[in-house]
Amino acid sequence: MPTPFDHAMNQLERATKLAFFSPEFLERLRYPNRQIRVSIPVTMDDGSLRVFEGYRVQFNNARGPYKGGIRYHQDTDIEEVKALAFWMSLKCAVANIPMGGGKGGVSVNPKTLSAGELERLSRGWMRALADVVGAHKDVPAPDVNTTPQIMAWMADEYAKVTGETNGAVITGKPLDAGGSEGRGTATAQGGFYVFEALRSELGLPEQCRVVIQGFGNAGEHAAEIWSKAGHKIVATCDSKAAVRNPDGLDIAALYVHKKSTGSVAGFAGGETFEGSELCFEPCDLLIPAALENQIRQDNVGRVQAKAILELANGPVTPDADDALFARGVPVIPDILANSGGVTVSTFEWEQNLNGEHWSEAQVFEKLKTMMEREAVGILNRSRELKTDLRRAAFVIALERIKDAMK
Repeated sequence: MPTPFDHAMNQLERATKLAFFSPEFLERLRYPNRQIRVSIPVTMDDGSLRVFEGYRVQFNNARGPYKGGIRYHQDTDIEEVKALAFWMSLKCAVANIPMGGGKGGVSVNPKTLSAGELERLSRGWMRALADVVGAHKDVPAPDVNTTPQIMAWMADEYAKVTGETNGAVITGKPLDAGGSEGRGTATAQGGFYVFEALRSELGLPEQCRVVIQGFGNAGEHAAEIWSKAGHKIVATCDSKAAVRNPDGLDIAALYVHKKSTGSVAGFAGGETFEGSELCFEPCDLLIPAALENQIRQDNVGRVQAKAILELANGPVTPDADDALFARGVPVIPDILANSGGVTVSTFEWEQNLNGEHWSEAQVFEKLKTMMEREAVGILNRSRELKTDLRRAAFVIALERIKDAMK
């Protein structure tokens, strides 16, 4: 089965058929600048020692310091992290922020760890990698299963190891540890600004019926943002179950239900069904906000959405992209749609370096301007090249990286 990195290279090859890039430039982009694997010994609560494997892939820093999250997941490996680091290079270029692309991770199911074990693991990751990260070298952030608290532990550990205390080494921190206003909702908020900029151009109605795959950080905030703007969230899911209501789910009540029960399953305001069926619900807009490879060649024919907005990384595979494009179903790609998170992370980095703190209104005003500008630019390039939005975004990103590498 193709790895996430295979999909990334497939996307690269497809995009570069539409515009000329030198073979030398493309060959360099197929390899990360550096791949790092570290062992992280952790003393468990029972006194035993476990050694976890950690990763950091620094893909390309032509446009600025490496930037990208750290994920804790039992299935995380170096191939997945490498693909995510490649996508981060392009995502930062699409958002037109002064950052390169990197990614990190640990092979662990964090749900099996106590709070103390999680802290010792997180500090261990930073100790092992302190010499290769830094405000002007590589700036990590949260990702799957990592939190502002984990970022605070890592920033504190970095300060202990290096003496550098401005916090700019890592973003996604709590507000009282130097975090930025708006960071928690930035991914979903940025996606909404992109959606608003493109909605009418893509032929979507003023009030959309929306399906959101995932009711975690990005999905939950997306549900709240879209519903407050007058759209109907007709179905969503978590890792255990899905729930639907054709008249629209009460998102505030669903949040309370999930918090009290641990799942959306059994929510009284909707019908519970199998989570694996969520992406095939009829809707105007499908928002995958979970993991990669959710819409593939073997199931794309069942998708009934009029458009897809990728808040997750890599949820639509390249062959599914082709099938959707042939059917006239636009896919707003992850490297544009979910770049609000890394954009506000960059705002946090700037605030830390300059000793500033911006209001949420300032943050979102800057974010809205940037997301709308890049969304319209990508739409125009897709029409010029007669291609889909992903390939247009790739071409723009590659042009910006190429110019920086000169």
